[in-house]
Amino acid sequence: MNKVSRDNYARLLEEAITFHGHVCAGIESGTRMAICGLQCIGISDPKGNDRKKLIVFVEIDRCATDAIMSVTGCRPGKRTMKIMDYGKMAATFINLESGKAVRLISKPRPEGEMPDFTVTADDELFVMAEVNVPLRPEDLPGRPVRTALCERCGEKILDGRETEQQGEIVCTPCLTDKRYYHPLAYRE
Repeated sequence: MNKVSRDNYARLLEEAITFHGHVCAGIESGTRMAICGLQCIGISDPKGNDRKKLIVFVEIDRCATDAIMSVTGCRPGKRTMKIMDYGKMAATFINLESGKAVRLISKPRPEGEMPDFTVTADDELFVMAEVNVPLRPEDLPGRPVRTALCERCGEKILDGRETEQQGEIVCTPCLTDKRYYHPLAYRE
């Protein structure tokens, strides 16, 4: 990849800082990652003409995700950003029209060493790999494709996230018993 233009990076970085609230390494890296990812998959106007052609999977719930959201316009609520919190400074950018997808992960660097994000080449900042991301209709933006009710807790499950186990429709928390919450009492 070519070096990103200093002006484009500076403008997008300012937007990301405003969106996030402060400048930090994650905002700088995430801004560059988004610019690089979009270039790799041929998206030039992610908030305009190309907005319905793009889905991004981010692998961390930190500052870089805010930068990627700011640059791409992708959001979880619009179903164009999927947050897979693996704790990795990585993201996958998918052009829905062409099917091209690229995963970028920040290269490790010594503690405290910060590159100059305005001039450092993409391949010095990121490991980049073309990838295949099998998307189902239930993964795409738009209205829910289908709904189901969990036969254990009675809660509604959207977009094929249910599991059938021994003839029973079950949500993931009931299936795995690995909730991020522990019910104390429900109010009706």
